Amino acid sequence: MNNNHKIILFDGVCNLCNGAVTFIIERDKRNVFKFAALQNEIGQKLISKFNIDTSKVDSIILIDGEKHYEKSSAALRIAKYLSGAYPLLFGFMVVPKFIRNAVYDYIAKNRYKWFGKRDECMIPTPDLKKKFL
Repeated sequence: MNNNHKIILFDGVCNLCNGAVTFIIERDKRNVFKFAALQNEIGQKLISKFNIDTSKVDSIILIDGEKHYEKSSAALRIAKYLSGAYPLLFGFMVVPKFIRNAVYDYIAKNRYKWFGKRDECMIPTPDLKKKFL
């Protein structure tokens, strides 16, 4: 695993999460991120390594070196590295975490109902395979 990349763990069967991965890939002009589904072997190893409780966090997790970020903190840190105006969203880090995470949790809790769910994890195109672990 290349330690120069930040790793995004995502719910591989969630349509919203898969859409977010596609969105990030399209705006990751500096090739900062690699991706792994929470459900695959590498995702499971990282969950175990960082002792992440997936009953509490089951959507996007950012691993940056030896640190990991969950929920709104992960999303805002990811935005910091995207092209365009998205890094400005990082300014929302000043909002207290309990408020940011309440909004995040509400969306996460309803994501299958609103956006649907797949039967299996997304299979990247050959061109995108290099972005996945």
